[in-house]
Amino acid sequence: MNILIIGTGAIGIALGASMISQKANVSFYAREKTAQAIKTEGIQRIGIFNHLKYDSNKFTVYTNYEEIPSNIFDYILITSKTTANNDISRALHENKRILGKNTKIIIFQNGFGNDEPYIQYFDKTRVYCARVITGFTRPQRHISEITVHTQPILIGSLQNQDTQDIEVISEMINKSGIPSKTTKDIDKYLWAKMLYNCTLNPLGAILDVNYGKLTENNYSINIMNKLIDEIFNVITASGYSTLWKTSDDYKKEFYSKLVPDTYNHKPSTLQDIKKKQKTEIDTLNGKIIQLAKQNNVEVPVNEIIYDMIKTIESNFEESE
Repeated sequence: MNILIIGTGAIGIALGASMISQKANVSFYAREKTAQAIKTEGIQRIGIFNHLKYDSNKFTVYTNYEEIPSNIFDYILITSKTTANNDISRALHENKRILGKNTKIIIFQNGFGNDEPYIQYFDKTRVYCARVITGFTRPQRHISEITVHTQPILIGSLQNQDTQDIEVISEMINKSGIPSKTTKDIDKYLWAKMLYNCTLNPLGAILDVNYGKLTENNYSINIMNKLIDEIFNVITASGYSTLWKTSDDYKKEFYSKLVPDTYNHKPSTLQDIKKKQKTEIDTLNGKIIQLAKQNNVEVPVNEIIYDMIKTIESNFEESE
């Protein structure tokens, strides 16, 4: 099996190691600095679950699409930031010769609707999404550390096609030590993650705290409760559904299990801010605001959180 991983950050390296451990032929598409690091040092997956380490002779690295052979890949895993989706989907379209007749694209990202740029160019039956609620960090360019885990990686289709063609990827991830399954209800699980991420990620970044700290202060709890209520209103108005009937049902699990399981995790948005790079806020609370406008729903707290993160981002642009 031939697999291309686009986005060689923490998730990409971890999944690459997982695939190699299951005897897949893995290729990475990486930026020059990361490409050089993994060619020199190999890749490692550390932290919780099985530790994996592979030298560079176990995988291939590309830094431009012209280098990639034609009709080679069975699966392409998108593990980049959501901010790159428009560029990646367009590049894959312009270099579609590298895809085989039945190549499947699986998107491992935060947010909702991340398949939309890809189904502009490719048949919707070829595009899948994954819900990842495991915490990954990258202490060095060639190392992925799995820091926390609360639920399996789930893979499915927002276009309601069967999951048979992607079960092999889920099985390989699972056998590598990271729990994974396929599901026909990926939309519900992605909305569950949106509830989790949109509530914790930007607020934790603004306050510079881990997720657990947000539940130890009545003021931050009040903000989170309002975010959750607004997101539930958007889910309902947009015609979607999730795993809980009401926002109060979700809050019970959120405070009793989801946050405690990931207590020490720091938001990916905070990691981006510390690196002075663009965050994924547009596909998180920004997506909530977009759907709210389409369905005449008021989401003032989401708008404030969004504006605060965009303000921080604009300061990066001014300092460049």
